[in-house]
Amino acid sequence: MESHTKHTTLFKTHTCRTRILSLLVALATFPYAGAKNTEDKDAPNTVDTINIYSLKEVEVSASMRNRFASPTSHTVAKMQLGDLENPQVYQTVSSALLKEQLVTNLNDALKNVPGVQRLWESTGRQSDGGEYYTMRGFSVQPTIINGVAGLSNGALDPANVAKIEAIKGPSGTLYGGNLISYGGLINIVTKTPYNSFGGSVGYMTGSHGLNRFTADVNTPLSSKAYLRVNAAYHYQRSFQDAGFSRSLFIAPSFRFDASDRLTFLVNAEYYAPERAVAPMIFLYRSSDVQFKDTRLFDAAYKRSFTSDELTISNPTFGLQAQALYNINSHWSSQTIVSSSIAGSDGYYTYLWNNQSSQLFTRYASKVNSTSSAINIQQNFNADHRFGTVRNRFLAGADFLQRNIVNNANPWVANGEVSLADGSDTGVLTASAIDKLVAEAKATQSRAKVTIYGVYVSDVIDITRHLSALVGLRLDNYSGGSMYATEEVKDQLSFSQKLGLVFQPLPDRLSLFANYMNGFTNNDPVSVYDKDGKFVKTKVLDPEHANQWEVGVKANLWDERLTLTASYYDIRVGNRSMTDPDNPLNTVQGGVERSKGVELSLTANPLTGLNVIMGYSYNDNKITKDAADGDYLGRRSESAGPAHMFNLWASYRFFTGALKGWSVGLGGNAASENKILNRRSTGTFALPGYVVVNGLLSYTGDRYTISLKADNLLNKKYYNGWSTVSPQRLFNVSIGAEYRF
Repeated sequence: MESHTKHTTLFKTHTCRTRILSLLVALATFPYAGAKNTEDKDAPNTVDTINIYSLKEVEVSASMRNRFASPTSHTVAKMQLGDLENPQVYQTVSSALLKEQLVTNLNDALKNVPGVQRLWESTGRQSDGGEYYTMRGFSVQPTIINGVAGLSNGALDPANVAKIEAIKGPSGTLYGGNLISYGGLINIVTKTPYNSFGGSVGYMTGSHGLNRFTADVNTPLSSKAYLRVNAAYHYQRSFQDAGFSRSLFIAPSFRFDASDRLTFLVNAEYYAPERAVAPMIFLYRSSDVQFKDTRLFDAAYKRSFTSDELTISNPTFGLQAQALYNINSHWSSQTIVSSSIAGSDGYYTYLWNNQSSQLFTRYASKVNSTSSAINIQQNFNADHRFGTVRNRFLAGADFLQRNIVNNANPWVANGEVSLADGSDTGVLTASAIDKLVAEAKATQSRAKVTIYGVYVSDVIDITRHLSALVGLRLDNYSGGSMYATEEVKDQLSFSQKLGLVFQPLPDRLSLFANYMNGFTNNDPVSVYDKDGKFVKTKVLDPEHANQWEVGVKANLWDERLTLTASYYDIRVGNRSMTDPDNPLNTVQGGVERSKGVELSLTANPLTGLNVIMGYSYNDNKITKDAADGDYLGRRSESAGPAHMFNLWASYRFFTGALKGWSVGLGGNAASENKILNRRSTGTFALPGYVVVNGLLSYTGDRYTISLKADNLLNKKYYNGWSTVSPQRLFNVSIGAEYRF
């Protein structure tokens, strides 16, 4: 493994420069060929200093043709394992794709991942204010940065994102049970310093008063020390009649190469958003659904039912420090210490459908809370050969502690809203809500979770064509949520992972199968007898999810085509459910099944043409519940649409009169989404949709100017999870970037 110093020296040689230039000219598909730019520094083919296992020479190869692809990851398996060697499925949203699409938020970025859709927009409230997405039939929040905990009570700014990894399936063996979903997890990989001076500045404007400034500056401080700073200022109004978002973001990162064997990395992020957001519209959950379609919601599509006075602030600070050490030629060490804190301060409101009525009551609260997390992780990696057998081994331990302090006021009613005629009896001022909540005493609640975990993973190359993976984890959990009646003490959870990979064409085609496990520690519940008399508090056993998956991965045509296709079957057991003998008691034994197929493809079929595409089908059902359970035989409300499709294709001209111009076209499609699906209420489904986006851009030697139009057909469509959230209509963005 070569040092960064050697890497820099190699790049400075005349021979290497000549070779790089000739390859770029020949390939003609590498973004911004011949120009200095920061995109190259974050591309998967360049040095990725987030992990010691990738500290090696930059190899300029034909793989740069397929610029939306990212064939390697060092966080998915926590070891050096190529995509075709990994029996687990994951998709990557690259920095090249983020830049091309003028992405300004995480939701737009994740529209490029098959089977992922936002369920719940960021509320900013205490503990769970971040966005929720569906993945393989289960809800998930983006709470992982560089493989460890990173908290947020609001939306995320992508200014410091090098790539986004959507890691599919219940990944409890490596990531524990507190940060994952049974459907997968979302890992944000941040930008890191590189060895030369460079950077970019950018500006975007567009619909609804969009103003966005970005800067990315990297500079060597010495022959061993490097500093990079990413920053962004963002302002935009809502497409509705009120509401806005304003934020300041700054992310300095520092790298120090203490020796050829030891590297230190420090990454900090400060994010200060302030928003006035439309209240989510909740459907009543305990009686028959009052609506048969979305016509009533269509009538109020551009009504926010809020005001710019009712703002919420979510300041967030995160700090990560890593020590990456090559112990010898076979062993390496990675030590990570991460700390993050997220606050909620301001007003939060929502609309709740009244029983047997089409009116909605607005509920308001003045929130004041803080969430914090400390994550310490130690990984040891080994790479040995015993004759013809290669063995890659991981042993790790981590400590995670999460704290929540909540000082929110109780919910108070503030008027009734009619979607039909837009009438609103509430008073949408800060002083009015202050007066209402003053009559309801604020209460403080605290929650704390502490987890100790140890894990091992081993990949054995049995032959050149066949490899096997085995992983084990043991967790010790203590604590509970704000809603727990008491804390869980020293609860042990065991998780395992198995995988097989057969490569009939090494490094080009692989057939894989995996068995994976995930788990969740449940809060204790109160037990009552049939007369309603309290009996005791009962500690529940952890839930466990088991996944079987088979599929194929390909990297063909000189890496111009990468493909993943798989079938998965996830069974979640030990779900909580109503006691069939006592409706006031809770028992375990419920079962949820989620199975389906996923297809993802990135391709560079022609010089200048790059394509990313995906399709997913998910069949989710509650297969075991109480005899008269609300959900038995029904699709889960967090499962999202059964069918989802994503496509983005762009073409850049390298010769002729249109040289430097690029065009792009794509979008998303989804089937209906059953956001309320219960025996007691019936079913309410948001209709399917097709959304089309387009792009026109010009790239010069040091600059790019882009015009992006989203929702070209001005389609009304909704996301939700027992909620109805209208999405943005036709909007335009104009972006300019200068590279130095």
